Amino acid sequence: MMNHTNHLKSQAQALRLSGLLSTLDVRLQEAQSHRLAYSEFLELVFQDELNVRHQRQLARRHKSADFRELRTLETFDFGFNASVNRAQIYQLATCAFVRERRDVLLVGPPGVGKSHLAQAIGAEAVKAGYVVLYRSIFDLVRELLAQESQAAEARLLSKYLKPDLLIIDDMGLKVLPPKSGEILLEIIMRRYENRSTMMTSNRPIEEWGKLLSDVPAASAILDRLLHHAEILPIQGRSYRLKESAEEKTQRAAQGAGRERSRTEPKSAAARE
Repeated sequence: MMNHTNHLKSQAQALRLSGLLSTLDVRLQEAQSHRLAYSEFLELVFQDELNVRHQRQLARRHKSADFRELRTLETFDFGFNASVNRAQIYQLATCAFVRERRDVLLVGPPGVGKSHLAQAIGAEAVKAGYVVLYRSIFDLVRELLAQESQAAEARLLSKYLKPDLLIIDDMGLKVLPPKSGEILLEIIMRRYENRSTMMTSNRPIEEWGKLLSDVPAASAILDRLLHHAEILPIQGRSYRLKESAEEKTQRAAQGAGRERSRTEPKSAAARE
């Protein structure tokens, strides 16, 4: 029996069936204990292999998405800002907008959770099997402006055109470099009705012309982006300010605790 098992393991290793290999001993024991039919045993070990391959694909897609942080909908505090439409967010997380090649725009002041939500929805799209790429607007523009030849720029541009969902974050934090409007317009125009784009903006869309230093480009971008876009205005208090205040309170409490421990008189046993 042992020789047969070792032979099976060698064959599984040669075929690179690591999922099957990792559970083979357990499945053989299960087959013996429960007297499984050959077809039942094969179904189990094949499912083990498929599960491992699926997890690997998921990990690769998540890595290639290049999210800034690991964000999920479960860790988003919907109770903090009542203006966030929970039902609408979870509807977006079904990724119907990706299948329909529509766009999404999240607009609101800094700190209200736009980046968290965008990355969480992106993570759901990864789970659903879509190719996702996350970039801040600054990284996107800087990377394309840094290319020294048209060929290099074209290769990098294709990177932004291929994903099923491109997430462009942080629009409006500051004025962008010259030619940023042309770059963003090129991406939006070529993805328009072919792939989905999600953007977050800290400033009203009426101010995009100033941010891009290019009013015509901003108008053309918005014309296409908003045609099939779902717009989510998000208002309310800043999560970052809330977290900062909580951290300061916690540090102050810890400091007070240490101060008390230094000033409290020692016990009689300690004095002796």
